[in-house]
Amino acid sequence: MTLTQDVDTRTGRWILVASGMFAVAWGGNEFTPLLVMYRLDHGFSAVTVDTFLFAYVIGIVPALLICGPLSDRIGRRPVMLPATAVAAAGSILIAFGADTAVVLFGGRVLSGVALGIGMAVGGSWVKELSARDATAGPGAGARRAAMSLTAGFALGAGVAGVLAQWAQWPTHLAYIVHVAICLAAGLAMTSVPETRPAVPRQHRRRLMDDLRIPAASHRRFLFVVVPLAPWVFGAASVAYAVLPSLMAERSGGYPVALSALMSVLALGAGFAIQAVGRKIDTPNAARGALIALSILVFGMLLAAWAASVLTIAAALIAAAVLGCGYGMALVSGLQEVQRIAGPDDLAGLTAVFYSLTYLGFAVPAILSALTEAWPVAITYPRIFVFGAAMAGICWVFVRLRSTSHLPSEASKLT
Repeated sequence: MTLTQDVDTRTGRWILVASGMFAVAWGGNEFTPLLVMYRLDHGFSAVTVDTFLFAYVIGIVPALLICGPLSDRIGRRPVMLPATAVAAAGSILIAFGADTAVVLFGGRVLSGVALGIGMAVGGSWVKELSARDATAGPGAGARRAAMSLTAGFALGAGVAGVLAQWAQWPTHLAYIVHVAICLAAGLAMTSVPETRPAVPRQHRRRLMDDLRIPAASHRRFLFVVVPLAPWVFGAASVAYAVLPSLMAERSGGYPVALSALMSVLALGAGFAIQAVGRKIDTPNAARGALIALSILVFGMLLAAWAASVLTIAAALIAAAVLGCGYGMALVSGLQEVQRIAGPDDLAGLTAVFYSLTYLGFAVPAILSALTEAWPVAITYPRIFVFGAAMAGICWVFVRLRSTSHLPSEASKLT
């Protein structure tokens, strides 16, 4: 079968790639509700546990920045197909390293590598397959990619939390389930056709030249996407890592289950708002980004309230609102990226965007270190109020640039 724009117009192909994105996202987030378990039952400090959470960013960012452009060079299939195997290897390491920080750290890095590949390459593959789908509307590729990731994040956290709280082998069973999912998704993707033909060897530039992403200097990207991106997982990490840790002693004896519930609630809310994100967003202004930042201001204030009263109801409300902010920021950021990027740097610019979003996962470790060093002066309620103020400043900045530097076919990089 030759690769042409008309090849394989069956509409279900994108779902198979989305299943791979789902699997790597599951592996990336199944660890999150278990943070409380590793801290309470395995003797790790809060800072160490939050460092494990951040560890997979060490895998994500290089994978994003290298594998996105690499897939523009050699095609989507050869880069994306190994992702589920790498994710499974990460889960195997974590399952057998519950009491060893180095092994846990290494497993989390592998989970990050797999997720980075899935986000940059899988997302581009889904977008290109959606472009061939006669039933797909504008923005369908970004929405499908974002929802696939969010579904994996949510179900991975929910299932892992339930199994760790109530099933046998709390440090093993969730990861065994994930390995099975990775095997199934990996096999499913093998039947999906290539959408990005490899550049002939004689026409290839140096890989280092391909790693440069000209669209990253687009003013729309710098002034709208960059201020928004870190809030994606900054909000998510507060909802399902920081707040559950604060609530551990108020969980009625079920800290892992409460952590899982907050993760699922936050990500479920994010998933739901992504379904309507296309209708909210518009190519003529940064409406989606502004609504996302508005939700995040409110969510951070609710987090400050929850950290003050320490009730389960307050924590769940804050997690749900922050989850809405996460979901809206993710899908609107992706839609901005897909409008800005040209066909030759879609995966690369997507990689840059996701790399910026994952800076937000440094938040829990930073907050733990600050509150341990200065427990009287720096408290979580004060920190969250400060976060709301910062989100408000970002809103003002994006609002001032909302209708400026709109991408056009005639000028992608001006």
